Amino acid sequence: MLYHLFTYLDQFDIPGAGMFYYLSFRSMFTVITSLIISMIIGKRIIRLLQRKQIGESVRDLGLDGQSLKQGTPTMGGIIILASIIVPVLLFADLTNVYIILMLIATVWLGMIGFLDDYIKVFKKNKEGLRAKFKVVGQIGLGLIVGLTLFLSDDVMIRERVPVTELNFSEYRTEEMFVDDGGELYVIREHKQPLTTIPFVKDNEFDYRWLVWFAGEHADRLVWIVFVLAVIFIVTAVSNGANLTDGLDGLATGSAAIIGTTLGILAWLSGNAIYSNYLSIMHIPESGELVIYAGAFVGATIGFLWYNSFPAQVFMGDTGSLSLGGIIAVFAVIIRKELLIPILCGIYLAESLSVLLQVSYFKRTKRKYGAGRRIFLMAPLHHHYQKCGYPEPKIVTRFWIVGILLAVISVVTLKIR
Repeated sequence: MLYHLFTYLDQFDIPGAGMFYYLSFRSMFTVITSLIISMIIGKRIIRLLQRKQIGESVRDLGLDGQSLKQGTPTMGGIIILASIIVPVLLFADLTNVYIILMLIATVWLGMIGFLDDYIKVFKKNKEGLRAKFKVVGQIGLGLIVGLTLFLSDDVMIRERVPVTELNFSEYRTEEMFVDDGGELYVIREHKQPLTTIPFVKDNEFDYRWLVWFAGEHADRLVWIVFVLAVIFIVTAVSNGANLTDGLDGLATGSAAIIGTTLGILAWLSGNAIYSNYLSIMHIPESGELVIYAGAFVGATIGFLWYNSFPAQVFMGDTGSLSLGGIIAVFAVIIRKELLIPILCGIYLAESLSVLLQVSYFKRTKRKYGAGRRIFLMAPLHHHYQKCGYPEPKIVTRFWIVGILLAVISVVTLKIR
């Protein structure tokens, strides 16, 4: 809103109004605003949750310090959502298709998580919202995001095509440019469903390759493959974030690290100069996502003030499902979804630990009559608790691993 107001005022030469054209200026104020909102409303929402007796009901898992968490206010994800949405509405370009998609994802998954927490707290049903309804909601979001990215005319990829003697006749009617090295090239925009493969030199992957067997009908089928991929990514990452939310500050801090990295990648992908220098995919208008990333990081760090050990509030599914879904949609938009196993390695490890534990237990129960376990407890962070590690040490070490994975993710831009 402020962005649109000041860009309008700039027409009348109002001093300072032109500053709102700069991503760096708006992203800085977005982070500050998000932090301030989370700090101001956080305390008030915690008091409200305490008055309403909206506390966490902790299952006895035999973990040290577990009883101390009983009754801690939950549904604190509301703080995160408000701290994201308000600054984005203030400082982002609300006509940008990518910002619209991110706001839809935030509200959509926030509502699913809120409903899950509501059933747990007010209906006294520890299972919460049935898994199938959660999945239906995640599939719905995947459909919206996938179809929009595939069909919208506002979603384009811009590439720099070298002009040689062999292809000069093909591009001679188009405007040509000369770079610093004297190479002739043209700029072309297209809507091909591409993504980026980490550590590969010519690292653009076309989803149409997955339906090559369809021949001339590949273009008609590729949208199905693309949308299914988006649905899988949204579902997997949001559930991974949900599983990670088991220790004070673990999911929040991990999300802040991932969000910072995604903001850097969005800034590079949306900038014609840097994307050309790094030889990465240039996605026009995606730089606006830096504003959203700023709000996301500010909100998670602000929430960490209250969520760090010992936590004064838990985010609940209202927060954890939203954080994972936001990360997934963001990565898909900037065509870095294949980077998720590295960047979101913490979420992947937590999810795999549960999958392996359950599968191995069922298999050994059928074979030996009694189930056996790979880990002392799953998800993985509980395994380390059972090993006797203090909760803050586990969280801090997971953050360190998350930072390492984030650095590796950025390094993939050059190491190919």
